[in-house]
Amino acid sequence: MSQPAAVVMDVEAIKALLPHRYPFLLVDRVVELEPGQRIVALKNVTADEPFFVGHFPSYAVMPGVLIIEALAQAGAIMMLRSMPDPGSRIPFFAAIDGARFRRQVVPGDQLRLEVTVIRSRGNTCKLAGKAWVADQLAAEAEIMAMLADRA
Repeated sequence: MSQPAAVVMDVEAIKALLPHRYPFLLVDRVVELEPGQRIVALKNVTADEPFFVGHFPSYAVMPGVLIIEALAQAGAIMMLRSMPDPGSRIPFFAAIDGARFRRQVVPGDQLRLEVTVIRSRGNTCKLAGKAWVADQLAAEAEIMAMLADRA
């Protein structure tokens, strides 16, 4: 029997960094973190997710764009944790490249979101993200993000 992953950040710590809230907060826990370098986070996909009502009622599958969003949120956590005043910044997408969807994600799955920095300059960064369900790759993409000043 495997041990549960250690919790580096719980949902309350995540909410202290990210502006996202239910139903759009897509990261439940951070289990590994090297600020500015690498993060591993988890998203528990439950049957009562609001997007399953319309995608698809008779065949529940998590929308691919939300898997990419979950990867981006994990990346934003990693980048914000590397900053001296993370509350002064807000993350935004700048580009998504090479997105590929390899496996359907359904209720009961747990997404393991692995994101690493390809490069970081100033307020922008390019990230490589992979979303896994157990040992199966569900999705991958390169994400370009920028951290803007909060108004």
